[in-house]
Formats: sequence, C-alpha cells, structure tokens
Amino acid sequence: MSSLTMNKINVAVIGVGHLGSKHAKIYASIENVNLKAVCDTDENRLQKIASELNTKACLDYKKLISEENINAVSICVPTELHHRIAKDCLQKNIHVLVEKPVTNTVKQADELLNLAKRRKLIFQVGHVERFNSAFQAVQELVKKPLFIECHRLSPFPGRSLDIGVVLDLMIHDIDIILGLVRSKPKHIDAVGVNVLTQYEDIANVRINFQNGCVCNLTASRISDETMRKIRIFVKDTYISLDYVNQEAFIYRKEADKISCQPMQIEKEQPLQKELGDFVNCVITNQKPIVSGLEGRDALDLALKIKNKIWRR
Repeated sequence: MSSLTMNKINVAVIGVGHLGSKHAKIYASIENVNLKAVCDTDENRLQKIASELNTKACLDYKKLISEENINAVSICVPTELHHRIAKDCLQKNIHVLVEKPVTNTVKQADELLNLAKRRKLIFQVGHVERFNSAFQAVQELVKKPLFIECHRLSPFPGRSLDIGVVLDLMIHDIDIILGLVRSKPKHIDAVGVNVLTQYEDIANVRINFQNGCVCNLTASRISDETMRKIRIFVKDTYISLDYVNQEAFIYRKEADKISCQPMQIEKEQPLQKELGDFVNCVITNQKPIVSGLEGRDALDLALKIKNKIWRR
C-alpha cells in the first residue's frame, strides 16, 4: 500500500451487486476518495457500473489488489467468500470494510482480527444500523436497559439466500443490543422455521443477559410489510425507534401519567455515513464505530442463536 497522498485514498469495491454498487456510487461522490476500480465476476454488471462511474473494471480481485495501487476496499460478496478475500487484502496491507456477517465462522473472524492488528490496518464490518441517525440520537439516552424488543421484517428478498434470516437480518439487531446492553448472554431460547428456503426464514429469540437485561428479537424475510423497529425500556422511560423512517419517540413517566416527546432528528443516509467513517478511519487511523471485534461478537451470538434453532 502506498502512502496516502494529500489525504486522498484509492478505494476499490469487490462485488458490485445490489449493495456493492451502492458502495461504489457513494465512494465516487466522496471528495477525498479516488474510486480506483470495481471488481465482479459478472462481466455485464461489472462493465455497467464501471462505465457509469468512470472507473476501471476488474474481473479478478487478486489481480486488482496486486497490480493496482489500492489503499482500502469494500468487500460486498457472498459471506462464504468474505474470509478468503479479506485475508488476501489484509496481507497486501489494504484496509478492509467487509459487509456483515463478517465471516462464516468465529475462528475465521479471529484470524482476520489478528492479521489486521499485526499489520495495524483498519478492519471494519458493515453493520449499517449503527449509523442510522435515529439510533445515534437515542444511543446516549440508553443507560442500563431493562428490556429491549426488536422487530425486523421484510418481504422475500430473492437475494442473500446463501444464509438464513438470523445471519442476514437479525444480526443487525444483535449488534445493536450488544452495543447497548454491554453484558454477556446468560441464556438463549430461540425458535425458527424454514418456509421458502433451506435456511430459517423467520426466527424469534429471547436472550437473558448476565446483568439482568432481557431482549426479544424477531426477524422475518417472508413478511408482506417492511418493519425495522426497536423498543428500549429503561427505568421510568421507554424509547421507540423506527429505523426505516429515522424517527424516535421518548415516553416518560411524569407523576401519574405518561408523556410522549418526539426527538428532533436530522435524517441522513446511513450507508453514506458508514463509508465516510471508514474513509476517515483509514486517513486518521482511528478505531471504527463497528470494528472487526464488534462484527466478530455479533457473529458469535448469531451463530449460537442459529444453532439453538436447528438443534430444536
């Protein structure tokens, strides 16, 4: 990796499907980023994105990271490829943002974490809800949560079908609650069923944490509606947050009644903020909001939930 000239970094996107193409378009709009190349095995899709963004097209990621002067990459490929591609990039001293889930196994995640640490590289995981303006607005208000309830429902996506709904959707909420509760799980009770795929398409889990907090999470990719909501209960206060609309309401006990106060939230695009954070961390060498460690911990809990479901 070359030195960062005038704080402008050369970035590439590996995998320009539904999500990767969004990464590429955002990078192309960031002032201190040079979108050096995009990479995909689908030549038609690759050429379309490369032409649209006036950047280089590359079919082979190994050739890309060996021959091009790349400082940082976004990896937006199927989960089973995350470990191999991220490892190759880190070994070339390239900073990495990999989409969630970080890898297939905790062991793979630990290997990448150690590699990034040894080489002093940024290793970030794409848990985009951490950058939702509504969540960031309420985060500071949540002290010692007592009960958290999450609903994440979506119509059948027709993509990301190489994993079940726990690793595809619920893992967002798993990352969020781990960041809020800051305690280790004590007991997990989970159920789920596969309806349209070989993996679980709907799942529910109840987690009791060591500090006494209880969390109830539901995720479905066979719903007729889209819902991404979290309700957080702390002493004398209840916070209701809608990720989709970036809205939050605070309900407080006042004497013998409950008052409702909408929060003032400046709506911004979460993915734009996430990629901006990654670029800033690469330039300033700061720790990402969602580092490889947070990604690893979310994966660890998600796999425990998934195993509970399938053992059942």
